[in-house]
Amino acid sequence: MRTFFSYLVATVLLVQGLPAQVVEHSLDSAEGLHLINVKAEAVELDGLEGLRVTRADDYSEGGTIALIEGSNFGNGVIEIELAGEPATGADPNMRGFVGIAFRVDPEDPDRYECFYLRPTNARADNQLRRNHSVQYVSHPEYPWYRLREESPGMYESYVDLVAGEWTSIRIEVKGTTAVLYVGEAEQPVLIVKDLKHGESVGQIGLWLHESTLAHFRNLRFATGG
Repeated sequence: MRTFFSYLVATVLLVQGLPAQVVEHSLDSAEGLHLINVKAEAVELDGLEGLRVTRADDYSEGGTIALIEGSNFGNGVIEIELAGEPATGADPNMRGFVGIAFRVDPEDPDRYECFYLRPTNARADNQLRRNHSVQYVSHPEYPWYRLREESPGMYESYVDLVAGEWTSIRIEVKGTTAVLYVGEAEQPVLIVKDLKHGESVGQIGLWLHESTLAHFRNLRFATGG
């Protein structure tokens, strides 16, 4: 897979010549994060340092997300390594949902675009479940179930994943189009050409479902606005 910095060149072109701003966040602590209904601590997973994020001890309801303070993302590229698996005691129907929210409304953090993974679906012995391994959503108007009902198969697809193991993803965004790459694949696993919130700007967030034990490391993003 091409390096992150080679994609900066493409990003600059995509954003019509605007100068790229590059931010790197190792995620070796919760510093610089705005935690919403979650708790975060530095840990090692498979010998690699990262941030473990789970729902807060006093969680009752609502979204679970850690916003990158000061991030201002419209068009550009996001790269990160993450891992997700159902938390201890989670309902058997939970899939280890973990991903990245982008263009998060700073005035309403429940309003965002998002790509996320369902790791336990990827190696299920049911093909329909496998086809639901990665998902695009646009909250609050377009949750996964509305998109699946109105446009079956359009906003989710298959990719091989292992629950609880580090997985690298890259998201490229321009205008109303967003593309998701997973692992070493040269081709995207999911292409969305009609981002539901249109052309907008907002924060980047580490996203998880409240039933998930999530890990994140090595966030890097470049944006031209």
